[in-house]
Amino acid sequence: MNQSRPARPHHKLTEDGRRIREVLTYSRRGSRFTAKQQSAWDAHAERYVIADDEVDQPGFSLSGQFATEQPLIIEIGCGVGEATAPLAAGRTSYNVVGFEVWRPGVAEAVGRLGELDVSNVRMCSVDAVWSMEHLVGAGELAELWTFFPDPWHKKKHHKRRLVNPDFAALVASRLAPGGVWRLATDWADYAEQMIEVLDAEPALEGGVVERWAERPVTRFERRGVAEGRDPVDLLYRRR
Repeated sequence: MNQSRPARPHHKLTEDGRRIREVLTYSRRGSRFTAKQQSAWDAHAERYVIADDEVDQPGFSLSGQFATEQPLIIEIGCGVGEATAPLAAGRTSYNVVGFEVWRPGVAEAVGRLGELDVSNVRMCSVDAVWSMEHLVGAGELAELWTFFPDPWHKKKHHKRRLVNPDFAALVASRLAPGGVWRLATDWADYAEQMIEVLDAEPALEGGVVERWAERPVTRFERRGVAEGRDPVDLLYRRR
């Protein structure tokens, strides 16, 4: 294991060997595959999936997972790859790493990637915040996409929301000058929080924008609209 990197979430232990409780931006859901997901995983995981323990190996780098070194795009919370696959397929001059901890979602995503035969995408189920800090270098990121992150809508759970001041500062440090952070949410109070947090980050500038036309409408967006919530798109740029 690469001792230069701290332990990943779920691997941090006390001195007496007990697991440390951590406040994370996600909860792990069931991992059982449907028959279709298993088939997709069997056919495409070897090509597209970065195994969790690979990131612990000496010399590991995200850029080293690709045949060609190109500007890097990261998507956090890919779901089943509804946006990831078509957006990446249209950006062959970029390398795209999608972070998703829900394994059945990853299985569906690699199935979509395989159908499109894209070669510039890798999927990873390691904690995205940890990965942004320890696997992405300063100024290395061309774009970050966070579409419909978990809203943690109960007030007591707001501390688990991805977009907070510490994460905004981290993202700003990883984006190249002029690099873009695209966000979308259908929870009005989360949109307000995002704007407040990102407006306060001195290295970023931006705000609410028209819906990004290239972004496919996903099942999460459709469900939100059906339940009466209006999606909000944001775009912030590294100064």
